[in-house]
Amino acid sequence: QVNLVESGGGLVQAGGSLRLSCTDPGRNFSNYAMGWFRQTPGNDREFVAACNWSGENRYYADSVKGRFTISRDNAKNTLYLQMNTLKPEDTSIYYCAVGNFYNGRFQGGYWGQGTQVTVSS
Repeated sequence: QVNLVESGGGLVQAGGSLRLSCTDPGRNFSNYAMGWFRQTPGNDREFVAACNWSGENRYYADSVKGRFTISRDNAKNTLYLQMNTLKPEDTSIYYCAVGNFYNGRFQGGYWGQGTQVTVSS
């Protein structure tokens, strides 16, 4: 059973940084693409960033390009999202996903429970 667990969320002031982590203690996803999405109440889940199995190929939503960096450590079975220069509009629940790329877009297949990120102005 997939059990992705995110951590690292919290409250931060605008301009600050957070690093999210995602791992599954019971399964290894080093051969799979992984990514991050976010969702606020009443809105659809929004793509944030994704990378291929090695982490060499990385993709970002325009809204986070230049501020967020996705990376992974397959030896630790952990996916990261370094978020810098945070803005109040980045406030959301962030979800980790394991999935695949279809027609140039990352689609999540397995999801974590989410971690709350709140950016105060």
